[in-house]
Amino acid sequence: MAQYFEVHPDNPQPRLLKQAAALLAGGGILAVPTDSSYALACHLDDKACADRLRQLRGVGDKHHLTLLCADLSALATYARVDNRQYRLLKAATPGPFTFILEATREVPRRLSHPQRKTIGLRVPEHGVLQALIGLHGAPLLATTLIPIGEDAPLNDAAEIRARYERQIEGVIDAGACPSQPTTVVDLSPMWTGDDPVVVREGRGELSLVGLA
Repeated sequence: MAQYFEVHPDNPQPRLLKQAAALLAGGGILAVPTDSSYALACHLDDKACADRLRQLRGVGDKHHLTLLCADLSALATYARVDNRQYRLLKAATPGPFTFILEATREVPRRLSHPQRKTIGLRVPEHGVLQALIGLHGAPLLATTLIPIGEDAPLNDAAEIRARYERQIEGVIDAGACPSQPTTVVDLSPMWTGDDPVVVREGRGELSLVGLA
């Protein structure tokens, strides 16, 4: 049965977030609010959790899972970026963008794209999620919470709890999120001199990365 944490969206109760962080540390999967929609998140280094994320979404190993990071300090560990890429990232984070980047060898092979060796990276702006990542002390592995066979992400925490209470360990209810996905930008072509590719236009404004 999933634990339910109802937190204030602007001033989340530390006691509740510490309990949620403990579930993550113990190998649990949580439904968490973001600055685009709710997402499923887990500990980065847990293979079983990563497999469960894919099963819950009904996706294979070619579907990019995303690293939710508190800031860009994790870049050197998980992604290869040059100065131009870094300037784009800095201009658009924190915010509703997901960037596809060349993965470093520190990223477990099971988490990167099996052919392209890329990883999705995101620095969310949502205060509750930022606080949770801070308490966890490391990036989280995540995927947008879109039920199998559906097209739109879930945005109501009570509905998420009702539908997933026997499949995940916790739900953090911080109220409704914007019902619009992140803008996804593939920066990996820049390594070969090509321009970034807009994979999906969403809530993030392309003008922030010079692609409007």
